[in-house]
Amino acid sequence: MRKYGMKRVFDTVTALFGLLVTSPLWAFASLSILISMGRPIIFSQIRPGLHGKPFRMLKFRTMSDMRDSHGNLLPDEARLTKLGRFLRSTSIDELPELLNVIRGDMSVVGPRPLLMKYLDLYTPHQMRRHEVPPGITGWAQVNGRNSLSWEERFELDVWYVDNWSTWLDLKILLMTAKAVIKREGISANGYATMPDFLGTRRVSPRSSGNRQARRC
Repeated sequence: MRKYGMKRVFDTVTALFGLLVTSPLWAFASLSILISMGRPIIFSQIRPGLHGKPFRMLKFRTMSDMRDSHGNLLPDEARLTKLGRFLRSTSIDELPELLNVIRGDMSVVGPRPLLMKYLDLYTPHQMRRHEVPPGITGWAQVNGRNSLSWEERFELDVWYVDNWSTWLDLKILLMTAKAVIKREGISANGYATMPDFLGTRRVSPRSSGNRQARRC
């Protein structure tokens, strides 16, 4: 669609500018990770993109490889390092995703790419979050981020799909800057990020969608 062609141009220009402006942070993060945790510096994981198509998402590494006596990786909360918490709280860990944007895997703004294993758990309504490319930041991220329930996040994602515009993307970027400064909604209580999504029994998109429409 023509409007998403405009979004691609917006994404490319914004990502290139972002790479230029944040280059000192790349150097800081890379050196800090190398000293404290060693290689690899970049963490990559397969995530679902537009229409659920898999792609390899890039992030700065925030967790160690600590294992138990049986050789199994410890839970995320135990492996998240002090440096990793800082990188996440400042969103510096997300900077490599600018490369994903330039490659066309992601958008600057859109629903966050979650885990592949969640695809079979979405309701048809929730699956609509994949009708646009996933983003580095999004409507859910500036309206609560990981402090929201899964259902609330998905409602916000679908609202964004239905109401996308360049002006909305610009608004979300401005709201993101404010949220990063305040370090809001970084994680759910008791988790490094969020508990696993286990599926939704009942969804009521109409009431939630109306509520979010009033926020814009």
